[in-house]
Amino acid sequence: MRTKFYTYLSVVLMLLLSAGYVQAQDVQVNGTVSDETGSPLPGVTILLKGTTKGTTTDLDGKYSISGPASGVLVFSFIGYNALEENIGNRSQINVSLSPDLSDLEEVVVVGYGTVKKSQLTGAISSVGNKEIQELPITDARQALQGRAAGVDVTQAGSKPGSAPQVRIRGRRSFNASNEPLYVIDGIPTVGGIGDINPQDITSMEVLKDASATAIYGSRGSNGVVLITTKRGNVGKTVVSLDSYYGINEEMGRIDVFNGPEFAEYKRESRRAVGQYPEGPGTTADDAKIFEPVEMESIALGRSTDYVAGLMQRGSIQSHQIGVSGGSEKTTFFVSGNYFKDVGIIQNQDFTRYTFRVNLDHQLNKKVKIGTSTLVTYSERNGENFNPIGGALAENPLGKPYDDEGNLIFLPTQDGLRTNPFAEVVPGAQVDETFRTRIFNSIFLNWEITKGLTYRLVLGPDFNISRNGRFTGSQTNARRGAAPTGSVDERFQFNYTVENILTYQKTFGQDHNLKVDVLQSFQKDKWEQSTISVLGIPAASQLYHRLGDASQITGANTNLVEWALLSYMARVNYGYKGKYMLTGTIRADGSSRFGENNKFGYFPSVAVGWNMDQEDFLKNSSFVDQLKMRVSYGSIGNQAINPYQTQALLGRTSYAWDNTAAFGYRPNTIGNPDLKWETSTTFNIGADFSILKNRVFGSVEYYITNTSDLLAPQPLPNSTGFGGFTTNIGETQNRGIEATISTLNIEKGDFVWQTDFIFTRNREEILSLPNGDDIAAGRFIGQPLTVFYDLKKIGIWQTDEKDEAAAYSDVPGVIKIQDTNNDGRINAEDRVILGSAVPDFAMGMTNRFNYKNFDLSFFIFGRFGSMINSSFHTGNNNLAGRYNNLDVDYWTPTNPTNLYPRPNQNQEFPKYNTSLRYYDGTFVKVRNINFGYNFGSGVLDKIGLSSLRLYSSIQNPFIFAEYRKVHKGIDPEVFMDAEQGVGAGEVNANITPATVQFTFGINAKF
Repeated sequence: MRTKFYTYLSVVLMLLLSAGYVQAQDVQVNGTVSDETGSPLPGVTILLKGTTKGTTTDLDGKYSISGPASGVLVFSFIGYNALEENIGNRSQINVSLSPDLSDLEEVVVVGYGTVKKSQLTGAISSVGNKEIQELPITDARQALQGRAAGVDVTQAGSKPGSAPQVRIRGRRSFNASNEPLYVIDGIPTVGGIGDINPQDITSMEVLKDASATAIYGSRGSNGVVLITTKRGNVGKTVVSLDSYYGINEEMGRIDVFNGPEFAEYKRESRRAVGQYPEGPGTTADDAKIFEPVEMESIALGRSTDYVAGLMQRGSIQSHQIGVSGGSEKTTFFVSGNYFKDVGIIQNQDFTRYTFRVNLDHQLNKKVKIGTSTLVTYSERNGENFNPIGGALAENPLGKPYDDEGNLIFLPTQDGLRTNPFAEVVPGAQVDETFRTRIFNSIFLNWEITKGLTYRLVLGPDFNISRNGRFTGSQTNARRGAAPTGSVDERFQFNYTVENILTYQKTFGQDHNLKVDVLQSFQKDKWEQSTISVLGIPAASQLYHRLGDASQITGANTNLVEWALLSYMARVNYGYKGKYMLTGTIRADGSSRFGENNKFGYFPSVAVGWNMDQEDFLKNSSFVDQLKMRVSYGSIGNQAINPYQTQALLGRTSYAWDNTAAFGYRPNTIGNPDLKWETSTTFNIGADFSILKNRVFGSVEYYITNTSDLLAPQPLPNSTGFGGFTTNIGETQNRGIEATISTLNIEKGDFVWQTDFIFTRNREEILSLPNGDDIAAGRFIGQPLTVFYDLKKIGIWQTDEKDEAAAYSDVPGVIKIQDTNNDGRINAEDRVILGSAVPDFAMGMTNRFNYKNFDLSFFIFGRFGSMINSSFHTGNNNLAGRYNNLDVDYWTPTNPTNLYPRPNQNQEFPKYNTSLRYYDGTFVKVRNINFGYNFGSGVLDKIGLSSLRLYSSIQNPFIFAEYRKVHKGIDPEVFMDAEQGVGAGEVNANITPATVQFTFGINAKF
């Protein structure tokens, strides 16, 4: 990671080292310093060896320095191996620095500051700009998948504008949020990071253990992701252009019956009930069960693929211009970005415009001010538009268009099945979301005296959004009835004020002390107004004149406010660079809790030991660096909806003297004793580098116990209330993480590097107040959510007729495990089948460099999870009415054990829920990236300082049983329910995954 700290440090060194060293015969030397990929390196220190004369490179990696012909230039930069070059008679010296991949002196961003890796005592994973830029992504969180150990990132499908789900070291809470805290340029955000342009990000640090996260108290209970955006550097103004364009194609399609297959499936559903002869039937037999339009299609060989008619070739593009530079007093970074993602389903797309200004200004020797300002505007179409489920169920023997090409609203005589193509007629379905956000981080640094600094940070965050929906008459939702419309407008204003006092001093040469003291206040105000109507007079009005509608079906406004007051103190102590101690205490007061429990107190302590500095390892030829870390601490969680401690009223209707009236009744039971959910974590880790820095990384083991879980507790219906929120139970997460990087080959112009990530987390409920809670799906000793259902063990076969009869079944019906062996199949036979929580996850990135060429590929996999495929129940009715998954169903001549026999007399197969559970294991090749960096000869001719052309492929391959055997598309699912998708579920709300081909350019002027 290359943080802005390095550049500031380099500027200071340049000023200190620029004292005159001039000889009459000095040679003026110019040049460019680049990294191993050919990209220019800003902030590199160039020192004339044996003197105090030096300079640094600008943002283009360019430098200029004078020195004698006999002189030697020393090039150095944190994270890279130093390089020496003799001046001789050369006036142009271009160099390429090789990375010191294991450099523990690299500075890492931590909460409210930075620290050298060698002095780090907490568990932190870093993802740098290189990893972020390798993927053409909508959301920066996608770059964490498989790149940060202990971080489980899932992206369900490819719907434009949808956000990935991030879980750090598993889930802790039943009902409170399991989402990590995102801190952007020092400001904790509640508005999400989907508005942040990934290309503006320098690095992301993931804080995982209590020592790293306790400084954020309750807000860091689920881990913290620190996001640092790009800033300017002293030097000439640099203009950069980063642009790519790509096309998206569906990775696959849920396979349903075509026309002839549907016809045979319908015949079989009638054979099962004696309404169609066994074996082949005649045209007369068909006429008894098929309607005329189906007979026509059979005769013509006509089959309609409705899903294909809704699909299109998607596209993705991003175009950014950045300008950066600055003087000794003021530096700046300004960027503008246009991003557009067009989905593979019609009427689904996402467009985002972002503008960023990052400024830093040195008022005087003591005071520095700055700002990070983001303005973004986005438009999203089709957030709630999901026509795939209906298209999968549509009869392929129907007729979608008449002979003149006009759409037929009812392709068959089935009144519940309308034409899916009607859903994408322009103006039939409108679902638009417009969002504007202004996010600021404004700071003032005051060096009160040597070693004592005060920092004031103000972070206002404005979010304004509007969703407008229109559903026309000729849609499946309305089926000819009057059109409906609605508007949902939301306004959110959140601000944070932080006062930070830092004292840092070195005593003698051995003792280093740093003390941070913080006072913080955060307040949030969220408002919402909604209106929905029926009977819009003209479809062209959409949702823009709802007052013209014949009926208002709903109108409401809402206001939610909360506040958080915090105090923190942290002490970092180091002795001789060998031994480190970090102690933190934080107090958070939340408005969400009652008077007696508003404040929670969260301490942590951590120690580190640089063993490689000890005599017994100092001269080791095998071990280059070895550091042990141990931490222990507590953090809290207050992420529940406000007002849970209060008894609230709800509106009710009643008759007053035979006149309808509205009144109010008790609606919720308040719990004034509601208190903080608390997680206590023990972490032990090791950072290592061996074989002359060719192999390095870190290993972690942790165990987290969470108590006083915030969760709804049901009440008997006789009380008049469904339940109330309280503190119950205890959960535990324990796991192992490993991050290993290797320099496999470094020979001449060829370099091969590998990064490997391994994550294993065990999620477990330790206790519940009344034992297993079957109604809520919670079981002691199991993950927080599991799949609890009947277990399918096959299909009853013909030779099992008598045994099947004992269970009131017949051959061709699903065979269920009789768990308790009582001769009956009922709810008592349900078992825990599995969970969406994987056994482990892995990611591997390989990078190859040869001269000006670079190639990388990234593989990611999750192993041992289970998924709930709703397609295999909702689109697997096997009743002969709707189209069905193209499954291998049972017949007397096809005695399969996979799927039951079609049967007209059943809405769903008996025990059909047992068909939805599948192994969710998968391995994906997530990205292949190939690029070429033009050399200085070409660059000088065209007037550029750097130029890279590249092409990449995302998701070219996926290996999964669910895909290969069960004809699904993508088993990557959310662990928690959100975005219209249940926990661990695959359903029609998920736009199918895509294969993406992109072509891009990175240029600097």
